[in-house]
Amino acid sequence: MGWTDERVELLKKLWQDGLSASQIAKQLGGVTRNAVIGKVHRLGLSGRAAPSKPARTVFKAPRPARPVTAAPSAPRRIAEPLPVAAAVQPTPVRYIEEAPGTATVLTLGAHMCKWPIGDPALDNFTFCGRRSSEGPYCHEHSAVAYQPAQTGKKKSGPAELARSLRRYI
Repeated sequence: MGWTDERVELLKKLWQDGLSASQIAKQLGGVTRNAVIGKVHRLGLSGRAAPSKPARTVFKAPRPARPVTAAPSAPRRIAEPLPVAAAVQPTPVRYIEEAPGTATVLTLGAHMCKWPIGDPALDNFTFCGRRSSEGPYCHEHSAVAYQPAQTGKKKSGPAELARSLRRYI
Protein backbone atom coordinates (compact mmCIF):
# COMPACT_ATOMS: atom_id res chain seq x y z
CA MET A 1 0.00 0.00 0.00
CA GLY A 2 1.32 3.45 -0.89
CA TRP A 3 1.39 6.75 0.95
CA THR A 4 -1.74 8.66 0.00
CA ASP A 5 -2.38 12.20 1.20
CA GLU A 6 -4.97 10.91 3.71
CA ARG A 7 -2.54 8.33 5.10
CA VAL A 8 0.23 10.96 5.40
CA GLU A 9 -2.13 13.30 7.29
CA LEU A 10 -3.15 10.47 9.62
CA LEU A 11 0.53 9.63 10.12
CA LYS A 12 1.28 13.25 11.07
CA LYS A 13 -1.65 13.36 13.51
CA LEU A 14 -0.73 10.05 15.19
CA TRP A 15 2.93 11.08 15.38
CA GLN A 16 2.02 14.39 17.09
CA ASP A 17 -0.25 12.48 19.48
CA GLY A 18 2.83 10.59 20.68
CA LEU A 19 2.14 7.12 19.30
CA SER A 20 5.12 4.89 18.57
CA ALA A 21 6.07 3.88 15.03
CA SER A 22 4.79 0.35 15.73
CA GLN A 23 1.43 1.64 16.94
CA ILE A 24 1.08 3.91 13.91
CA ALA A 25 1.94 1.03 11.55
CA LYS A 26 -0.81 -1.12 13.12
CA GLN A 27 -3.40 1.64 12.78
CA LEU A 28 -2.48 2.47 9.20
CA GLY A 29 -2.24 -1.18 8.14
CA GLY A 30 -0.17 -2.39 5.21
CA VAL A 31 3.05 -0.67 6.37
CA THR A 32 5.85 -1.71 8.67
CA ARG A 33 7.33 0.12 11.62
CA ASN A 34 10.43 0.87 9.56
CA ALA A 35 8.31 2.32 6.75
CA VAL A 36 6.67 4.68 9.27
CA ILE A 37 10.06 5.72 10.66
CA GLY A 38 11.39 6.36 7.14
CA LYS A 39 8.34 8.46 6.18
CA VAL A 40 8.56 10.47 9.43
CA HIS A 41 12.20 11.14 8.69
CA ARG A 42 11.52 12.17 5.06
CA LEU A 43 8.69 14.47 6.17
CA GLY A 44 11.00 16.04 8.75
CA LEU A 45 8.56 15.51 11.60
CA SER A 46 9.81 16.18 15.09
CA GLY A 47 8.58 17.57 18.38
CA ARG A 48 6.42 14.78 19.66
CA ALA A 49 3.72 15.58 22.21
CA ALA A 50 4.70 12.89 24.71
CA PRO A 51 6.32 9.49 24.61
CA SER A 52 3.87 6.63 24.37
CA LYS A 53 5.45 4.75 27.28
CA PRO A 54 7.58 5.95 30.18
CA ALA A 55 11.21 4.93 29.92
CA ARG A 56 12.00 1.71 31.74
CA THR A 57 14.55 1.87 34.50
CA VAL A 58 17.50 -0.41 33.97
CA PHE A 59 18.25 -2.69 36.88
CA LYS A 60 21.95 -3.06 37.56
CA ALA A 61 22.90 -6.08 39.60
CA PRO A 62 25.07 -5.30 42.66
CA ARG A 63 28.71 -6.24 42.43
CA PRO A 64 29.79 -9.26 44.45
CA ALA A 65 31.62 -8.44 47.68
CA ARG A 66 35.40 -8.62 47.66
CA PRO A 67 36.82 -11.53 49.61
CA VAL A 68 38.22 -10.35 52.91
CA THR A 69 41.71 -11.59 53.63
CA ALA A 70 43.73 -10.56 56.61
CA ALA A 71 47.13 -9.38 55.46
CA PRO A 72 50.03 -9.53 57.88
CA SER A 73 50.95 -6.10 59.11
CA ALA A 74 54.20 -4.82 57.62
CA PRO A 75 56.60 -2.48 59.38
CA ARG A 76 55.69 1.15 58.80
CA ARG A 77 58.10 4.03 58.42
CA ILE A 78 57.90 6.56 61.21
CA ALA A 79 60.03 9.68 60.93
CA GLU A 80 61.65 10.92 64.10
CA PRO A 81 61.10 14.60 64.91
CA LEU A 82 64.10 16.80 64.13
CA PRO A 83 65.40 19.86 65.90
CA VAL A 84 64.89 23.08 63.93
CA ALA A 85 68.62 23.43 63.16
CA ALA A 86 68.71 20.01 61.52
CA ALA A 87 65.75 20.71 59.22
CA VAL A 88 67.96 21.06 56.14
CA GLN A 89 69.24 17.48 56.48
CA PRO A 90 67.23 14.50 55.24
CA THR A 91 64.79 13.16 57.80
CA PRO A 92 66.07 9.95 59.43
CA VAL A 93 63.61 7.11 59.17
CA ARG A 94 63.22 4.26 61.60
CA TYR A 95 61.10 1.18 61.11
CA ILE A 96 58.75 0.15 63.86
CA GLU A 97 56.06 -2.45 64.04
CA GLU A 98 52.81 -0.51 64.20
CA ALA A 99 50.51 -2.35 66.57
CA PRO A 100 46.76 -2.19 66.06
CA GLY A 101 45.28 0.97 67.52
CA THR A 102 42.80 1.22 70.34
CA ALA A 103 40.07 3.18 68.54
CA THR A 104 37.54 2.28 65.87
CA VAL A 105 35.34 4.60 63.86
CA LEU A 106 32.62 4.18 66.47
CA THR A 107 34.84 4.80 69.52
CA LEU A 108 37.01 7.61 68.13
CA GLY A 109 36.70 10.71 70.31
CA ALA A 110 37.48 14.40 69.83
CA HIS A 111 40.91 14.38 71.51
CA MET A 112 42.10 11.01 70.22
CA CYS A 113 44.75 10.45 67.53
CA LYS A 114 43.04 9.80 64.21
CA TRP A 115 46.07 8.18 62.50
CA PRO A 116 44.75 5.22 60.44
CA ILE A 117 46.36 1.83 61.03
CA GLY A 118 45.86 -0.98 58.52
CA ASP A 119 43.76 -1.38 55.42
CA PRO A 120 40.33 0.30 55.63
CA ALA A 121 38.82 -2.56 53.63
CA LEU A 122 39.72 -5.11 56.30
CA ASP A 123 37.95 -5.86 59.55
CA ASN A 124 41.03 -5.21 61.70
CA PHE A 125 41.32 -1.55 60.60
CA THR A 126 41.75 0.82 63.56
CA PHE A 127 42.98 4.27 64.52
CA CYS A 128 45.88 5.07 66.85
CA GLY A 129 43.57 6.35 69.60
CA ARG A 130 46.26 7.91 71.82
CA ARG A 131 45.72 11.35 73.32
CA SER A 132 46.28 14.13 70.75
CA SER A 133 47.71 17.35 72.11
CA GLU A 134 47.11 19.67 69.15
CA GLY A 135 45.39 18.76 65.93
CA PRO A 136 44.14 15.36 64.88
CA TYR A 137 47.29 13.32 65.65
CA CYS A 138 49.38 12.35 68.67
CA HIS A 139 52.95 13.67 68.98
CA GLU A 140 54.57 10.73 67.15
CA HIS A 141 52.15 10.75 64.23
CA SER A 142 52.26 14.56 63.97
CA ALA A 143 56.00 14.26 63.35
CA VAL A 144 55.26 12.02 60.37
CA ALA A 145 52.32 13.97 59.01
CA TYR A 146 53.79 17.46 59.28
CA GLN A 147 57.33 17.55 57.92
CA PRO A 148 59.26 20.81 58.39
CA ALA A 149 59.84 22.98 55.33
CA GLN A 150 63.19 22.53 53.62
CA THR A 151 65.27 25.68 54.10
CA GLY A 152 68.14 24.59 51.86
CA LYS A 153 69.36 26.58 48.86
CA LYS A 154 66.79 26.33 46.08
CA LYS A 155 67.96 25.97 42.51
CA SER A 156 66.96 28.79 40.25
CA GLY A 157 67.98 30.24 36.96
CA PRO A 158 67.50 29.55 33.28
CA ALA A 159 68.66 25.92 33.46
CA GLU A 160 66.20 25.08 36.27
CA LEU A 161 63.40 26.92 34.45
CA ALA A 162 64.05 24.94 31.25
CA ARG A 163 64.12 21.67 33.22
CA SER A 164 60.80 22.51 34.88
CA LEU A 165 59.15 23.47 31.61
CA ARG A 166 60.23 20.20 29.94
CA ARG A 167 57.99 18.33 32.38
CA TYR A 168 54.93 20.05 30.95
CA ILE A 169 55.84 19.86 27.25
